[in-house]
Amino acid sequence: MNLLFIGDVVGKGGREAVRMLVPELRREFNVSFVIVNAENSAAGSGLTAGCLRDLGAAADVYTAGDHVWDQKMFEQEIVHCDNVLRPANLSKLQPGRGFGVFRNPLGGSVAVIVLQGKGFMRESAYCPFETVENILRELPAPVKTIIVDFHAEATSEKIAMGYFLDGKVTAVFGTHTHVPTADARVLPGGTAYLTDVGMVGGVESVLGREVGPVLQKFRTGMPGRLPVVEENIRLDGVIVSYDQHTGRATAVKNFSRIWNSAERNG
Repeated sequence: MNLLFIGDVVGKGGREAVRMLVPELRREFNVSFVIVNAENSAAGSGLTAGCLRDLGAAADVYTAGDHVWDQKMFEQEIVHCDNVLRPANLSKLQPGRGFGVFRNPLGGSVAVIVLQGKGFMRESAYCPFETVENILRELPAPVKTIIVDFHAEATSEKIAMGYFLDGKVTAVFGTHTHVPTADARVLPGGTAYLTDVGMVGGVESVLGREVGPVLQKFRTGMPGRLPVVEENIRLDGVIVSYDQHTGRATAVKNFSRIWNSAERNG
């Protein structure tokens, strides 16, 4: 089986790139299941039910991270979104859920778990290591394919999580920094690992935002609006091949694609 995981979607341009490119990627990589981190799909910060409708059926599961509540009303909308997950190690008083088991169209099930890191993150969260241990005990025994989206800042924390879960899950993929890393590999116990998948955002940007305003903010220290780049989009993703009977990864590879709607439509 092949599974596709796509990094943090930024803005309307990112949504369009996912919607248009994922069908092609499904065919190219013979993918049966798609997970997309939609964390920044609403104007670069958070997500909404409208954004999810725009993304449509591109993914089987959408995940979120520390910006999950940035958009007003999403705390009410998320309870109606069966295939959307927020970090599992947030307070249980928060709406939504942090993990779920989903049907793979080609057979079997895929468990998806979302965790938020603690190092250098703005929101408080419970220990992700303890949380994921508890979740793994809750999952039905027949479910062998388990994918973890670890939404974290510190690379050391992400790498530690990879080794902690090696042999226990199919893959641990890092999100949040928007910069794809070059360390995709299968760990000794059969778990695919990548420190950060990257983003779906502007090629000429700073993490999906226009360069000029970001430079101005860094140079002056003054707050200001940071517009999202909505054209010439780079989609970062990772493909993991795995044995559905054991849940062990056999190969993993990350990649990037460019989406330019003006060129495609021209």
